[in-house]
Amino acid sequence: MPDKKYYIRGRHIGDDDLDMIRAVIADHWDKGRSAISRILCQKWDWRQANGLLKERGCRVLLLTLEKKEEIKLPPRMWESFRFPKRADRREYAHDTTPLCGTVSDFGSLTIKMVRSTPDEGLWDYLIDRYHYLGNPWIVGSYLKHIACLNERPVACLGWGSAAWKVACRDAFIGWDSATREANIHKVVNNVRFLIFPWVRIKNLASKLLAANIRTLADDWQSYYRQTVTLLETFIEKDRFAGICYKAANWQYVGLTQGRGRNDIRNEHSKPVKAVYLYPLQKNYREVLHG
Repeated sequence: MPDKKYYIRGRHIGDDDLDMIRAVIADHWDKGRSAISRILCQKWDWRQANGLLKERGCRVLLLTLEKKEEIKLPPRMWESFRFPKRADRREYAHDTTPLCGTVSDFGSLTIKMVRSTPDEGLWDYLIDRYHYLGNPWIVGSYLKHIACLNERPVACLGWGSAAWKVACRDAFIGWDSATREANIHKVVNNVRFLIFPWVRIKNLASKLLAANIRTLADDWQSYYRQTVTLLETFIEKDRFAGICYKAANWQYVGLTQGRGRNDIRNEHSKPVKAVYLYPLQKNYREVLHG
């Protein structure tokens, strides 16, 4: 029989790889999915640019293979053990006194990168509690920022690895599959943007985006040792108009097809989203074809 091949998360998977994956699952079944992902990454030496293992990307790869009925994964840990309900998780004290006015009414606007700091838990808590999508499970690289006015938190912003394939984005850049594969790490996705419901400050959203963009490339380079060339975001068109992105000079390039990251059966079950892009370099197309 010919070697069966898949291409998932940037890896080619053939019959030999499938045999090895099945053996690792069998040998480490009792250790759970996270351990299996970590062991596979170690065997492949599959790492991010900063040297960390691509464990989340590996878990997506395994889930995709399971959906294709190539492998069988052990039950998730929370299926065997009690996973803490939201009410049981740590809560963080936060001031919900209404804030109104304009940005100029306040002395300072600051953006703090909180990934791997004590404030990362606060970001997770606020997003989980107040964002309509909750706290994201981000595949690949990601950073988290908290915005403050006069040192009081007013918003959370999250950035993660770009979507692997987006037809309108790829056409706008002029990417074919090989060029996208080589350069996708230069694109970063705005995966969360939340201004807290008690904050009512005119034009704050666009000013926060602009302020975060000014620091994001340096933060990403410092944490991941990678250069960011282009930003992307996806906005549910039936829920939001994308006004703050337009005001911050993001460019609309088209609509998604409603498939989502893991739609391998063309079910198109996700909301259709408007795609906006923001170049960080004037020669971004040349760089993204590098």
